[in-house]
Amino acid sequence: MKNKVAGRIRFLSVAIFLVAAFFSTKLFFLQIVKGDEYAELADRQYLKSAKTFLNRGSIYFSRRDGVLVPAATLKQQFILSLNPKLIQNPENVYELLSSQIDINKEFFQHHVERDSAYEKIADNLDQQTADQIRSLNLRGVDIAKEKKRIYPAGSLASHVVGLMSYYNNDFVGTYGLEKHYNDVLTHKQTGSFASFFAEIFLNLADEVKSSESKSPKEGDLILTIEPIVQGVLEKELESLVNKYQAEGAGAILMDPNTGDILAMAAWPDFIPGEKITDIEVLTNPLVERVFEIGSVIKPLTLAAGLDMKVITPETTYNDLGQVTIDNYQISNFDKKGRGVVDMQRVLNDSLNTGAIFVMRQMGRDSFRKYMLSFGLGQKTGIDLPGEVGGLVSNLDSQREVEYATASFGQGLAITPIGAIRAFAILANGGKLVTPRVVKSIRYKDGSEKVFEPEIKEVVISRRATDDITTMMIKAVDEALLGGILKLNDYSVAGKTGTAQIAKTDGRGYRDDAFLHAFFGFYPAYEPKIIGYFYLINPQGVDYASETIPPSFMNVAKFLLNYYQIPPDR
Repeated sequence: MKNKVAGRIRFLSVAIFLVAAFFSTKLFFLQIVKGDEYAELADRQYLKSAKTFLNRGSIYFSRRDGVLVPAATLKQQFILSLNPKLIQNPENVYELLSSQIDINKEFFQHHVERDSAYEKIADNLDQQTADQIRSLNLRGVDIAKEKKRIYPAGSLASHVVGLMSYYNNDFVGTYGLEKHYNDVLTHKQTGSFASFFAEIFLNLADEVKSSESKSPKEGDLILTIEPIVQGVLEKELESLVNKYQAEGAGAILMDPNTGDILAMAAWPDFIPGEKITDIEVLTNPLVERVFEIGSVIKPLTLAAGLDMKVITPETTYNDLGQVTIDNYQISNFDKKGRGVVDMQRVLNDSLNTGAIFVMRQMGRDSFRKYMLSFGLGQKTGIDLPGEVGGLVSNLDSQREVEYATASFGQGLAITPIGAIRAFAILANGGKLVTPRVVKSIRYKDGSEKVFEPEIKEVVISRRATDDITTMMIKAVDEALLGGILKLNDYSVAGKTGTAQIAKTDGRGYRDDAFLHAFFGFYPAYEPKIIGYFYLINPQGVDYASETIPPSFMNVAKFLLNYYQIPPDR
């Protein structure tokens, strides 16, 4: 008998334990995992309409030390509204409200006299002001909560972060990451508080099965962009634009080994969330616009020739200053010949005839193959909206002149992000990487998706990249502005480019406008950073060597110190 009683007691104890464990697990899931959703439901009790309630994930910059800095997030604010039908003494109500907030009397009277049950009077009120107005207990005066999208960093990386706007009666991301990751950032609403209690009695196995079958989607974005670096880059870019009265400008800083974008800036920029008068500034020219990039492409041409072993750094040719191809005369930038020169001189003096010489040594088919392998005609796959591919149809031509001009950067139009990806091949030993601005997604359920660097393929040999790197270092140390920008403790490989800007109708080039560009990487043999800068039609200067390199070096010196990169000299 005692054994039976003891057995029943053990059975009941186990059953009670299992039931308690079941409810504890369910309560943990609802309170911890889904606690934010129910807190949001509480907030909604203040709302007059669902349209005022915004539930959306945040976007964060990531500092060097791992600290996250909000780029886009939500802020709790309050709306003041009136129900004119319930207000009996408008004059008294106005006096009391105006003691708390700045409100125009005519504006107030206009709304209080309307035949309506709801008139919005003020928004963006803080908690203290809302509490003070609520404490007045004014009949017909309501305070409602609202969550607003704010951008604490202002214009910092505005083309990357993007913004939100109304589209088909929904408040959605329409530019930048706000658009590209709209599905991840948009968080669904739950039903009602009744579901809190109902879910306690749901089958836990069904809950687990459902969560396993549906991968999490809603979360926050953690970016590769370093906010301090972004700020330094934007300040330097603005200084360049102001100094040379340029029509526009852009710059990208990237880790050439991983494709991580450390900073990406375009001018003019904008402040997300504020009124924008010129809608054209919202598009990101770094991924959505192509440029003929000029002589910065010459290191790619020479690297291809080195990889094919049709040239070496010591290979020479007779530079006559010009060459005629298909009845077109093509000249060096200064129309001067230099006689017998080697490939180092081609880089140092940026000789168009030298680039043509290399292309001819390779042959048209091989030259085309290499240029396409550098990704110049493709989209990079960067995680930003609206990216366009390069325009490289000239490489399909039967005319040799198209290949000749392409060898020194004319006739091919590339996005800045496409250009820096191609140049990164020279910096990382020959690999084609995929640029990215999102490091990870932190989902609402506590899990995290970390994006690993994507290396597509190796397109040229380490031997070729080492050779062209050595040549580019020498060009910076000795030829660029007479060597005055050389860094004593660090090697920097770089190349300038000055290109004509095509007319908007596509028929020829503007006589009065040029694109200045510069790219470089450092420390050159084991580079941690590659940068690409461009200026659209700077005034008062003819060549890119005079405009961009000093600013590029200013940023380089800051980054070498900021990231505490050891000297390589």
